[in-house]
Amino acid sequence: MSVDELKAAVAQLPAEELDRFSQWFEEFLADEWDRRIEADIRAGRLDAAGRRADEDFEAGRGSPLSP
Repeated sequence: MSVDELKAAVAQLPAEELDRFSQWFEEFLADEWDRRIEADIRAGRLDAAGRRADEDFEAGRGSPLSP
């Protein structure tokens, strides 16, 4: 199925089915994000950023997340 065919099919869904699809798709995207982050972590692609964050923290270059 092409993206255009998928768009057309989604556009024809009744409101209740569109809500169900939307909820499923949001969960799918969240799971996909998690898989990508986990793959990046395993591959070491976030190591440099983690080291920089640790260095900044140790040097006192940080601020609270909330006031």
